[in-house]
Amino acid sequence: MTRIIVVGGGAGGLELATKLGRTLGRKGRAQVTLVDRKASHLWKPLLHEVATGSMDAGVDALSYRAHAKNHHFDFQMGSLKEIDRENKVIKLAELHDEHNELLMPERNLDYDILVMAIGSTSNDFNTPGVKDNCIFLDSPEQAHRFRTEMNNQFLKLHANKELKTVDIAIVGAGATGVELSAELHNAVAELRTYGFGDLDSSRLNVNLVEAGERILPALPPRISSAAHSELTKLGVNVRTMTMVTKADSTGLATKDGEHIPAHIMVWAAGIKAPDFMKDIAGLETNRINQLVVKPTLQTTRDDDIYAIGDLASCVQEDGSFVPPRAQAAHQMASRCFSNIVAKITNREQKPYIYSDHGSLVSLSRFSTVGSLMGNLTKGSMMVEGRIARIVYISLYRMHLVALHGVFKTGLMMLVGRINRVLRPSLKLH
Repeated sequence: MTRIIVVGGGAGGLELATKLGRTLGRKGRAQVTLVDRKASHLWKPLLHEVATGSMDAGVDALSYRAHAKNHHFDFQMGSLKEIDRENKVIKLAELHDEHNELLMPERNLDYDILVMAIGSTSNDFNTPGVKDNCIFLDSPEQAHRFRTEMNNQFLKLHANKELKTVDIAIVGAGATGVELSAELHNAVAELRTYGFGDLDSSRLNVNLVEAGERILPALPPRISSAAHSELTKLGVNVRTMTMVTKADSTGLATKDGEHIPAHIMVWAAGIKAPDFMKDIAGLETNRINQLVVKPTLQTTRDDDIYAIGDLASCVQEDGSFVPPRAQAAHQMASRCFSNIVAKITNREQKPYIYSDHGSLVSLSRFSTVGSLMGNLTKGSMMVEGRIARIVYISLYRMHLVALHGVFKTGLMMLVGRINRVLRPSLKLH
């Protein structure tokens, strides 16, 4: 029986393990194992909502172990330590609890096919003080830390009349930075209804700092301009062409010698693969530690190891690289699945071709802007408002359908509607 291990339970890795389990695992054609260092999965593009309390991770997170049982694959909790390509073994590091007590010793897992899908982390570009003073929205734990600090600052503001504002600085005006900026103003509006009647947007000072010429640099200028305009209306101070050179406990220092004061700082200025991936097991990596892959998503130096999602450095025919987006991870999972099945059945594997269906950025309840691309539009079509919001939400629904199927996703949507009536609109604890 073919042993398939998927390391990383993000959007791409979990969808791939689910598909493999439903088809090969259920029929006994392969032993499928998912490895992740966490016990549960949360769709990464939603972390900004967890950070502000708009989403409750305790309700929306998915248990890997329960999902594995329902979809005919095994789950192993642990962190990858090394890959032995010669013996086709991966080693998982010791697992400790929060008191540093040993829960599980080092383990070895044998594989015939290995898929690396551990995603990416924030890239601080070795900027002094960033690691010690900034929050990286890479995980639910970081999002919880942000929410705790945010709520504490609002409590101080509410109790101390001498304090004028809560100052929050966000470095990086990509999708995460832009969406978080808008979601913060939604949080303030909601908190007013929960006993903080003296709070309003004027007491929230959000600085969105971008080194480039415009926000959302990966999107067309017209969409960037629309988002910029919406953020300005909300009261966000958008600072383009501003490079951060240092962070300390009081705020950010810029290249121009300016000091941006901040009680809370978020770094969302770039991504890289985890540092331990650099040249792991002799596999080819690039300058940001991504695994370089062939068009079939197999690594360049080992045909039995695949890489998908943000971890994969994949070049398209036109010389461009596949962008680190959720839609790319979803597409890669589908192509990797069909290529693994082809490999097992000795059929030809097909190249992965990235299809850009457009990009959408949610400005909380205030607006949604973006572009849709496809055969119907014959290129790019800008969308905003209610239509864009519906499409934005549908992207998450598509992820849920890939994991649970249409019927169960429908039930989850119904429960979500009920919870909107029963639960507070903002997580307050």
